[in-house]
Amino acid sequence: MELEFDPIPIGSCSKEHHNIYQQWFNFADSDSDGRMTGNDATKFFAMSNLSRQDLKQVVSLAQSGHPITHDLLNSDVDLKNLKPPIMEGLDVLLAKKKHKQKDTDVNGSPQLQLSPSSSWFSSKSTKKVPLSSVTSIIDGLKRLYIQKLKPLEVTYRFNDFVSPLLTNSDFDAKPMVMLLGQYSTGKTTFIKHLLKCGYPGAHIGPEPTTDRFVVVMSGPDERSIPGNTVAVQADMPFSGLTTFGTAFLSKFECSQMPHPLLEHITFVDSPGVLSGEKQRTQRAYDFTGVTSWFAAKCDLILLLFDPHKLDISDEFNRVITSLRGHDDKIRVVLNKADQVDTQQLMRVYGALMWSLGKVLNTPEVTRVYIGSFNDKPVNDAVSGPIGKELFEKEQEDLLSDLKDIPKAACDRRINEFVKRARAAKIHAYIIGHLKKEMPAMMGKSKAQQKLIDNLAGEFGKVQREFHLPPGDFRNVEHFRESLRGYNIDKFEKLKPKMIQVVDDMLAYDIPNLLKNFKNPYD
Repeated sequence: MELEFDPIPIGSCSKEHHNIYQQWFNFADSDSDGRMTGNDATKFFAMSNLSRQDLKQVVSLAQSGHPITHDLLNSDVDLKNLKPPIMEGLDVLLAKKKHKQKDTDVNGSPQLQLSPSSSWFSSKSTKKVPLSSVTSIIDGLKRLYIQKLKPLEVTYRFNDFVSPLLTNSDFDAKPMVMLLGQYSTGKTTFIKHLLKCGYPGAHIGPEPTTDRFVVVMSGPDERSIPGNTVAVQADMPFSGLTTFGTAFLSKFECSQMPHPLLEHITFVDSPGVLSGEKQRTQRAYDFTGVTSWFAAKCDLILLLFDPHKLDISDEFNRVITSLRGHDDKIRVVLNKADQVDTQQLMRVYGALMWSLGKVLNTPEVTRVYIGSFNDKPVNDAVSGPIGKELFEKEQEDLLSDLKDIPKAACDRRINEFVKRARAAKIHAYIIGHLKKEMPAMMGKSKAQQKLIDNLAGEFGKVQREFHLPPGDFRNVEHFRESLRGYNIDKFEKLKPKMIQVVDDMLAYDIPNLLKNFKNPYD
């Protein structure tokens, strides 16, 4: 079954002319956000030397001498062979831009042309971003982050304790789908099935073939980029993975290829989760930590099982446990279901739900998709006609879920931003409280140790003082480990004005942003 996204209608024109129009649009779109503001359009179309009244009509037809009427587009005008309009001085400007790009070529590889909003992140956090530069919800979130949330994170070292500071690429990244499962459950085949072709570096076999994390994303040509290179590229949202060290980055790569589906979604293929304690200790990096990092970035997490591999190993248990807090993103896929008959499938499904119930620890029933996600026809000799019909309906449901990802991505980005703001606030309350509990002069070392030992109690005090829900607090043990490397006395005191700025952002700025800009996929 093919996964398709409805393309934006571009009218009837030749491929050559379409390329010209695309080049013009890229030039006119000054902030590279995929849409043109009124100012962008005014500046660009002024080069046509037409009146404002004519500019409301189709420029090409106006310059070709056709009378401008409402019925024109329904007439027999040969749109396909209609020449592009004459834009005075545009060829010179395009040539200059192309020449400038060549000058910035480094080692034969052109540098990425970043949007103006990317410069917001390289400047001081206090820099004021003009409201006129905001042309979308994502731009608005960037502005709010730089001006209101980032100062709080920097002041109380949120990036050292909880999550790295956000970059431009974190906001602009396409929605991501991560696939997790034991070896040979069909993770790589699943991606290949959706793309209708393989991707660079894909290996499929009954043994553990994928030994690394592979990000499959859109690119101008087919190539594999090593992990160390990916982690330092400003246009990719993977700089945070450097914290896992070279051992992990050598087991990480990015696979790029031109594909219509990858223009909307990025896939993360993971190594098969192996059984046994011995397998975990052989990994040279924190596998669970890496999956947890990707889980926070992803919009959907698919846990793949196969009817002959229902056992949840120690490592898989740890991985699933690390996904807590992202329960709404998790979908379970029982793959290769056409390998068993209907009666066996019923028993397999029951066993899977029983196994998951012990690990997920949620009162809600997890959504399980049953099917055979590969390019081979369903084996109805085993599954029977009822099984075949079931698999087809389940595939349609899962593909429908995937189609909704881009539309839901904007809402999820806002949701994650709000969650981050609340987490930063609670972190500031904790750091401010610990600083307040430190003595002014003597016995600082003993006081710090006492606070660290009684951290759960201190969390309780913060919770009661500021009326905060206990579920929003971080794991005490993780926080304690991070805290040991710092001198609490050097922390900043709580600054109520900074907290108020974030509160106002959540109460007023974000609702206003949603009111002024619509979801681009609506």
